[in-house]
Amino acid sequence: MTYDEAIRFWFGRINFETRSALPGDLKLERMRALLHLLGDPHQRLRIVHIAGTKGKGSTAAMIGSVLNAAGYRVGLFTSPHLEHVEERVAVDGVPISHAEVAEIMARIAPAIEELERTPGPTATFFEIITAMGFLHFVQRRVDVAIVEVGLGGRFDSTNVCDPLVSIITSIGFDHMQQLGNTLKEIAFQKAGIIKAGVPVVLGELPEAAKTVIERVAIQESAPILSPVAEVPEIGLRGEHQRRNAGCALAALNVLRVRGLHLPDRAVRQGLLNVRWPGRIEIVSAQPFVILDTAHNVPSAEALVKTLSALPVTGFKRIVFAVSNDKQYPEMLAILAGYFDEFHLTRYGNNPRCVPPERLAECLPAGAKFRIHASSAEAWHAARGNCESTDLVCVTGSVFLAGELQPLLRIRE
Repeated sequence: MTYDEAIRFWFGRINFETRSALPGDLKLERMRALLHLLGDPHQRLRIVHIAGTKGKGSTAAMIGSVLNAAGYRVGLFTSPHLEHVEERVAVDGVPISHAEVAEIMARIAPAIEELERTPGPTATFFEIITAMGFLHFVQRRVDVAIVEVGLGGRFDSTNVCDPLVSIITSIGFDHMQQLGNTLKEIAFQKAGIIKAGVPVVLGELPEAAKTVIERVAIQESAPILSPVAEVPEIGLRGEHQRRNAGCALAALNVLRVRGLHLPDRAVRQGLLNVRWPGRIEIVSAQPFVILDTAHNVPSAEALVKTLSALPVTGFKRIVFAVSNDKQYPEMLAILAGYFDEFHLTRYGNNPRCVPPERLAECLPAGAKFRIHASSAEAWHAARGNCESTDLVCVTGSVFLAGELQPLLRIRE
């Protein structure tokens, strides 16, 4: 199988990133059956499993950076990607190669075809990359695999693993169609990653959500751990990242107990050197150019709080596009409290993208805005008018950030 053949096979599957999943679409039977046909690679890995409304990827990146600094080989499974799908499966920061994708897909395809000879739906896009990640990490003999949940937790395809430690970074309103309309319902879905006897680190959670998760942990005899309070300097910006670092440090302490050698020097070095593109990332400083992926209300609040601490004295513009399953009216209200002008647009041909005309209708009265047919047009319009004291921020969706990332990184 060539790389192109692998991509055609893979991208031809049901993809809940372009069509929102219904609650009945989310189940684990297919995933378990697929992995069994592939030799159950997930059972041969030491895994850190991370769920949460926001902070999953950053926490994963911090843990991975510390483990690398301590000399361990680390697999990192995250989603979605910014620019290239291979970014989702990486070993020591290096994405899976085209040749490796083709080789592993040649193993996965016959297993999927065997599954398709039985009644029921076929494997999805995300289930396939989950299997690919487990296989790749086994082949590369990683010491630890850090696995980020794709959606929710309880019925996410990653939730077939038996981790050394679980982390729930945060609970907020997102993916309500699949996870429920209350914090208690959402928390119950996230708590699905808790395994019997496996320590679980709980981030800063609303009381209603915390009560639900603690109840599940007690039922599973899973020790509940709090984030570490004393956090050294970290390479990611924002107070919310210090909270994520506290979760990462608590999980690393569990790995120490499990026999990993993690000297304090490696912890400090790893946290200081961690990089996670597109998370309130300052691409340039004159003017400030920010690449971000805030796609829900908690992330929008964290973005505004963090940007407010920057020494910006000029005009503040935002390039914004968002998916239709997000709380975008509430996000726009939060962002309007900071930005002076909105450049509303869309990303690609994804049917989940909210039309910019609809976004304009949701802006608070008096908000200044412009509508653009493409993200590139929006970026050039926002950036072209900037003085050195201004700020322009791209945010609202990982899809938007990934589409515009190459343009933002062009040095003028």
